[in-house]
Amino acid sequence: MRCVFLGPPGAGKGTQAAVLREKRSLAHISTGDILRDNVKKGTDLGKQAKEFMDSGGLVPDEVIVSMMKGRLQEPDCSSGFILDGFPRTAPQAEALGALLKEMQIPLDAVILFDVSDDVVIQRLTGRRICRSCGAIYHAVNRPPKVDGVCDACGGALYQRDDDSEDVVKKRLEVYKEQTRPLVDYYEKRGILVRVDAGKSGEEVISSIESAAGSEHDLA
Repeated sequence: MRCVFLGPPGAGKGTQAAVLREKRSLAHISTGDILRDNVKKGTDLGKQAKEFMDSGGLVPDEVIVSMMKGRLQEPDCSSGFILDGFPRTAPQAEALGALLKEMQIPLDAVILFDVSDDVVIQRLTGRRICRSCGAIYHAVNRPPKVDGVCDACGGALYQRDDDSEDVVKKRLEVYKEQTRPLVDYYEKRGILVRVDAGKSGEEVISSIESAAGSEHDLA
């Protein structure tokens, strides 16, 4: 299974990627992880990226794509991978397509996690995190036994600043502006599959596996 996951914050991309990683022995690849790993190891690409990051600039697409190529050649990608957080733009999608064509590993599907704004807002504004151990709760879906207190360690629970309703709405606006051209790009290629991310986790996983059941070529 070789897929790209697209979707707004709170759509469940990370959760479903973690399930599939264990179930299918897939590599879950995020741009942020690749950047941090290269910077930490002091690779040539990491040094280039750090210069842009330290100055507050965006890391150029060619640097990201070169890092992605190195990551896709690692052994854990041999049985498949999920790309999460890349590509973010149509030019990045074109660069990724050229890279995968060169490596002869076509994508099976681009999965768009389709979920309403109301569901995203409910999921993110209800999220609570333990300051001590990092355990995650939800005010409605997974509340702690004692309000404001972590079941696991007794630490205090808090809401992230970017999980406030106003910030979540702004994040959704930015996501839609950035992603619309990318959705159009993959729809024209015939490999975009919309999955109802408002359903149960089991149903979402089943839909993803069905969508990635046949291979498509990005060429």
